[in-house]
Amino acid sequence: MLTFAGILLAMFLGSLDQTIVSTALPRIVADLHGLDRFTWVATAYLVASTTLVPIYGKLADTYSRRKIEVAAVSIFLVGSMLCGLAGEFGDLPLLGDGMNQLVVFRAIQGFGGAGLFAMAFIIIADLFPPAERGRYQGFTGAVFGTSSVLGPLLGGFLTDQGSNWIPGVAGWRLVFYVNLPLGLVALWFILTQMPALRPQTEAKPLDYFSAFLLMTGLGPLVVALQINKTAYPWTSPFTLTLLGVAAASLVLFVVRSMRHDNPILDFNLFRNHVFRTANGALFLLGGAFLGIIIFEPLFMVNVLGVTATKAGVSLIPLSMGVVLGSLLAGQMVSRFGHYKRWMMGGLVVLLGGLSLLATMPVTVGYWQVLAYLLLCGVGLGPTMPLYTLAIQNAIEPHLMGQATSASQFFRQIGGAITASVLGAILTFTLAHSMPASATPVSPTAQQTTVSEGPALPASVAGAPASPAMRSAFSSAISRVYMFNIFLVLGGLFMTLFVPELPLRKSNSPDTLVPSAE
Repeated sequence: MLTFAGILLAMFLGSLDQTIVSTALPRIVADLHGLDRFTWVATAYLVASTTLVPIYGKLADTYSRRKIEVAAVSIFLVGSMLCGLAGEFGDLPLLGDGMNQLVVFRAIQGFGGAGLFAMAFIIIADLFPPAERGRYQGFTGAVFGTSSVLGPLLGGFLTDQGSNWIPGVAGWRLVFYVNLPLGLVALWFILTQMPALRPQTEAKPLDYFSAFLLMTGLGPLVVALQINKTAYPWTSPFTLTLLGVAAASLVLFVVRSMRHDNPILDFNLFRNHVFRTANGALFLLGGAFLGIIIFEPLFMVNVLGVTATKAGVSLIPLSMGVVLGSLLAGQMVSRFGHYKRWMMGGLVVLLGGLSLLATMPVTVGYWQVLAYLLLCGVGLGPTMPLYTLAIQNAIEPHLMGQATSASQFFRQIGGAITASVLGAILTFTLAHSMPASATPVSPTAQQTTVSEGPALPASVAGAPASPAMRSAFSSAISRVYMFNIFLVLGGLFMTLFVPELPLRKSNSPDTLVPSAE
């Protein structure tokens, strides 16, 4: 349990860092004079954390889990410290000014953050057999939901008040420094309490060329999805080059993986029916989750006219619903042993919540929206632990790292792709329904990162919206939520074909059910 506590604390750090920085970005940009690069602060972290997830899974199947976890936490803490120091010593050779330094250091942070998520589920799988694992994996959803609430609040508080505690140190730097004491506590638990958890098979050297191909494939892909589409449209040479490099590298990665005797991702996993269908569902549901958290604040600000702070607070019911749904589903599965009914039930609840969001009139009340978000959160909660549990229960232990990290990867990449598609839907709908007198989308408006959302017309960035503009935003966001409904329906369809295997009471390979193939 002490090992479990250390793993959850490390995961909390990675999850917190995805939200705590967003509220500090305006002050960071002002201090480092980097308005033209502020989206890269989030994009650098996202690219690094997405591309490294499959590699961490392979490393976990090759070396001691404890060593990999210690390395991930250490890299994350070094990156956090460097982020806090960005710009303190002026321009640096190769790195340039403080904003460039921060972007690079955020990538280093992301290299560690990828391991905090992937390794949490892998180590929990080592600590507890599938029949008991649900109740413990449920806590991962609770950690994610709690950090989603605390992140923006803590980020704003440290940014505004931190400079009063340490004279001469900007408050936003504490947003990164706060990771250091918490991370050191997590490291102490891991180093002193966690067993080595060595793999069950003989270690083979990592295929570094495959790792290179994977990073040169996923990195440009995520960048192409996240860059400002006003400045770099889909048909621009830069975007097309990124997509071309990504496609070529990923094709080469697949070819090499299928021929190599020690691939980073064993493609034989896709022959497993549970692995194939559950990851398909996770890909779609990851996009649905991001679709809610990105576009709901836009509705609050541009339709209901609330402040940005109040719009951020409105996401708390969603996070609390995720906590409740995750914990409840984990406990029920461990007690009664059936995971599929809870997965299906959660998606039905999520469809109900999304249907309410998609049909909101312009006159909807603030508290009504909060109730709809709570319903969506309760429905999303079971998706956090149960799909991963189903995959782990069906996979041979020596492939646990690759299978578990793949589930995290498909959720993340599904979210990144869907965020870009939903942003295009919003922009297209607004362009055809916005009043002619409204200011067009500004080329300097910052576009799509998963934390900032799509570009907005300059005239609505903080200014009261006219009735016609409110109606345009309401129509556009309703269309986004309708697309989300189709994503969840797709996830529900995929879940129908996920075989429900008896939960194993031991991690021994002998207890694996043959029908998983």
